[in-house]
Amino acid sequence: MRSKSYSARTLDANALKSFAHPLRLRIYELLEERGPSTATQLASVLGQNTGATSYHLRELARHGMIEVVPELGKGKEKYWRIAPGGFSYGEPPPGDAETVVAFEFLLDDLVRQRGAELVRWREESGSTPAEWVAASGFGRRSVRLTAAETTRMRDEVFEVLERYRALADARERESPGAPDSPTEHVVVHFDVFPVGARQGRP
Repeated sequence: MRSKSYSARTLDANALKSFAHPLRLRIYELLEERGPSTATQLASVLGQNTGATSYHLRELARHGMIEVVPELGKGKEKYWRIAPGGFSYGEPPPGDAETVVAFEFLLDDLVRQRGAELVRWREESGSTPAEWVAASGFGRRSVRLTAAETTRMRDEVFEVLERYRALADARERESPGAPDSPTEHVVVHFDVFPVGARQGRP
């Protein structure tokens, strides 16, 4: 059964293959972390030329993952931001080997990114303001549930995350490129999966 989507868009096969590119993934991460940025600003951070970052920005925009911020920029200068609503990975079509490879690349990168973010937080937490340390948390639970109970738990957690994502999206629409001073880039990791489950287990 297909999982319920809490995102504004689900990436189709073409979008999956387009996104499975190291530089596009990094550009997307930077826009998430830093907020609206230009091709020139991103090129400086990434050590690329502006032509390359402009091309990859257009590719991300073509699949609805980012958008231009009309309130920012002068003349031909464009600021780009993450498109509101987020996205989810669609299942690759059966028999489409190229899309399957792209899908697996993206999942592997997701694991890499989460590990890197946890390591970064461990390194930064000693110099982070006390109120943010108090607001943060690590959590892991190991429970025995049925598939139906696991599905219900997953959906309940995603409903909570969706409420706060909508709050953040509304704030960005109201003040593009100028976040409130009390806000920070907050990352939430949530995974739910069975360990050791297999077909035909006695």
